[in-house]
Amino acid sequence: MSASGAAATVLVGMADGARLAGDLCLPAGDGPFPAVLIRTPYDRRRHRAELRAWAASGFAALAQDVRGRYASEGQWHPYRSEEADGAATVRWLREQPWSNGQVVAHGSSYGAHCALATVLGTSADGRPDAVIAAVPALGAAETAREPGGPERLLARAGWWAAHGDRRTSDGTALEDALAQDSRLLEHLPVTGLPLRRRRALPSWPQLWAAERDGDLLARAAAADIPLLAVGGTRDPFRGDTVELWRHWGGPSRLLMGPWGHALTAAPGPEARPQHRLNLGRLYVRWAEAALPGGLAPGRRGVTALGGSGWWASMADGPAPTSYPFSTALRLLGGPGFEADPEQPFCSDYLDVPTAGRPDRCLLVTPPLPRPLDLLGPADARLVVVADTPTADWVVRLVALDPRGVADHLATGVVRRTDPAHETARLSVPLGHLSRRLPAGTRLRVEVGGHHFPAHARNPHTGEDPVTATLLRSSNRSVQLEDSALALPVVAARHRAARVNPAQEICR
Repeated sequence: MSASGAAATVLVGMADGARLAGDLCLPAGDGPFPAVLIRTPYDRRRHRAELRAWAASGFAALAQDVRGRYASEGQWHPYRSEEADGAATVRWLREQPWSNGQVVAHGSSYGAHCALATVLGTSADGRPDAVIAAVPALGAAETAREPGGPERLLARAGWWAAHGDRRTSDGTALEDALAQDSRLLEHLPVTGLPLRRRRALPSWPQLWAAERDGDLLARAAAADIPLLAVGGTRDPFRGDTVELWRHWGGPSRLLMGPWGHALTAAPGPEARPQHRLNLGRLYVRWAEAALPGGLAPGRRGVTALGGSGWWASMADGPAPTSYPFSTALRLLGGPGFEADPEQPFCSDYLDVPTAGRPDRCLLVTPPLPRPLDLLGPADARLVVVADTPTADWVVRLVALDPRGVADHLATGVVRRTDPAHETARLSVPLGHLSRRLPAGTRLRVEVGGHHFPAHARNPHTGEDPVTATLLRSSNRSVQLEDSALALPVVAARHRAARVNPAQEICR
């Protein structure tokens, strides 16, 4: 077996006889060693440098192609086989002569789903001893839809085009398809999109039929092993990352940076030099503390305060401050608008259309008289009326710097079924904010009825948006007197205490 940084390919047998391929790196010496398991649909070979880094720190490290992907045998069915295959691989690791019996499951995105499926599975002897879940794609239904119901069309179309129903990936598949057919995502029904592309994607309709795993967070609450959850404030799964951390039963740590889905490789414009962490080194340090039981019980979390050089404790968030639409914000235009799925509120741009009938209710705050820190969950509390019985309600929060340059802060979207023309009260969660806004910044609040192509269009007919073929316009209005924006404002006299992220999550 290769050691001290050289990777050897191994085949691990599953219960049905399929063999899954993995690259294994062992530290120098005879062991025994703890192990790190990375299961991925994105090609195990991309993790070779990471495996060498783990081995140099004294961990045996295995990166494995999931079933049906790259060099692994079997059929690829996303989200279907990871619990059983992960458990079988954990058992194989513990049986090796160099193993000390301890295993850390580690993964990002779908790889985090693989790690969590193994940890939360029913096989007691196949469960790891600790888990690192970065930007976790919790499950098919969780990634397909927002907690409030609307379908995440663009992200899922991109992922399925690149990775679905194929042995190897094509990272530019959707981009190439849109270059040939710019209106591809407008095709109806949504379930028929592969026919428009003339490519077989049998698992695409199955994705939209998937139901949320209602007991996932309940199983997380029963977990007794350590968790490190890592996310980005610009990642679409940031809410799932925070919820996983909040519900975890064992010692749980959260690291949330000013990053996108690729974490430190995708910093937001609010990132500062102090937010450039060596995540690999931090993961090793955390695992060295977690495996021998060195973490204190309970939850600890740190988040970067974007726009500053600070890291702050997640426990320091203030109670939300209410900003009434009628007094704290200035209405631009009228409170009424048209949610027309043929000309929907576009998610791709931050500019606001000026021609035609308004497609959103638009409000703005006065310039901030002093810098403002936002640290914690935000939401919009709306009182609204729609002339259709089904309606999606979108709230987008944008910061306009003193020059008027727009920067996206948060978007929330929920689906409602209310009697037509009747007043409805609802809350639109905007997720966890962690930003410092400079003096002179104005906040723009946009309330709309679509968020396309990020989300599928609600047809307003009562039909399922993924199978509907007919679209209907919807007239809306927002009752300003009873609507408000709730923001987690840190009072200037109570600035959040600075923390060291590595020290906070490793103790």
